[in-house]
Order: sequence, then C-alpha cells, then structure tokens
Amino acid sequence: MTDKTHSANKRFVADTHWSVAFLDVPLFAHLDALFSLSSHSEWPSVEWFNQLSDGIVLASGQKLKFVANDDLANETRYYEQIIYETGQVPTRLENWHDLFGAFIWLLFPKTKSLLNQLHINEINEFGLVERSTARNAITLFDECGVIVTYDPTDLLASQIPVLLQTHQWSDAFVTHRALWGNQINAFMFGHANYEMATKPYLGLTGKVLFLPLISEFNLLSLKKLYQELDDALCNHISDNQVLINNKQLSPMPFLGIPNWYDDNQDPQFYHNTDYFRPKRRNT
Repeated sequence: MTDKTHSANKRFVADTHWSVAFLDVPLFAHLDALFSLSSHSEWPSVEWFNQLSDGIVLASGQKLKFVANDDLANETRYYEQIIYETGQVPTRLENWHDLFGAFIWLLFPKTKSLLNQLHINEINEFGLVERSTARNAITLFDECGVIVTYDPTDLLASQIPVLLQTHQWSDAFVTHRALWGNQINAFMFGHANYEMATKPYLGLTGKVLFLPLISEFNLLSLKKLYQELDDALCNHISDNQVLINNKQLSPMPFLGIPNWYDDNQDPQFYHNTDYFRPKRRNT
C-alpha cells in the first residue's frame, strides 16, 4: 500500500483548499482529459460550469444552470424540486462534493435529468416525509454509482458481471484483466465516490450497475463515448426500471478496477479480504 492511500479506519475529511494532487489517482484520468483539471490553479466557478452546460435542457424543458447555493438561501423548495422546476442546480462553492456533482451533470445530462424526473415522480406519489424504495435506489446510484459496460457478444466478457456479483474478485480483476479497457470498461457515476477518492483509502466501495454495450463503443473519442454512454444508460434505466429498488446494484470495491488505482497492478492487492470481501452465504 502506497503512502497515497489513507487508513481505512481514518474518518474521511475533504480538503478545504484547491489542489490537483488528487489527479495522481488514475480513476480521475477521464475528468482531467475532458476538462483539463490539471491546468486549474483555483476552484472552478459556477460561471465556468455554465459555459460548459450551455445548451443542456432537462426533461422538464428547463435549461440547466448551476447557481451558487448561497444565492438560493431563501428557497423553500426541496433540492430536486428546484432543479426540476427551474433548471437551477444549487452548488456549494469550493466544495468537492458539489464540484464532482457538476461534472456528472455535464457528462451524463440525460441520465441525471431522468433521475431528477424519477425523484419528482416519487415525491408526487409518496411525498417528502419518507423516501420511497425507488428514491433510495436512485439516490444510492446517484451518489455511489459505478457503471461497468460489457460486450454481450463476447463470452468471457459476459461472465464478468456474474463474477463481480458473486465477489469472485481475483477471477474478475486478475484472471480476466486483459478484458478491462477492451470488452469491459468502468465509468464513475457517483459524485460521492469521486469526492472520497480524492483521499483514497482501502474500504472505498461503490454500487455497480452493469450495462451491455458492444466493443465498437470503445473506438469512439472520449467525448463521444460519454455521449453514447449517457444515451445507453438513460435508456437502460428507463426501459428496464432498474432503479425501482436497489436489487440491481452490487457492491464494488472500486479501487480494484484495473487502470483506476496503481496499487492494484500487484495481484496480491486482491488478497485483502477486509476490502475484497467474499460473498456472504445465506443461512
């Protein structure tokens, strides 16, 4: 374990200052490539985000706009209601959680808009006092989601979801490592995952949703790839109702994903059963 990995027993506390040191963790490579984060000497502003979001329209018909949270101090509506009814995303300034939340809106505008619509549907039916089962699942994926795409025409690649769901970590990540980045690909969706990964520690776990996509998908440019991924993910969630509960979401110790974390190049990394836990048997 390198000195860049924080103790799993240490409570996570986000840094209060801007730094690009987190980009040393490979799982941030896509964000840096798409948004040139390494060139930023200070926190990205809402104005900068709004330049990038120009033209994005939500399912409600509202244009997406990031607004400083303090500017909405007198707002009485619930967070999701504000977004749906105005297109405004309340954004805390100089805040890692909301920073990555804004990036996910830019990368997955159709899916994020769908999740917002699903929240509103549930709120209209069940109210705000208690979260419905579906809203719990939507929130879990929104905060902690990891997307694993696989080529359904490839026999070995089609086995990876089963291996991950049954916690056969070494088989999925070591034995079939050559598939990752080819017939198997992983993408971060949960902005809370990104925030926690700025100070990575063994114990970081997301919730994986599997998405079948043919291998030609990987031949696209990174920008076009995310556009296609957003389309496919939005359709998958809508058509298959995979977020009506959390049964489709499996635990994912995402520091084990090949090419996301330097330490996992050593097969011994996966022998840590406190992190890569075996599947609990039903009793």
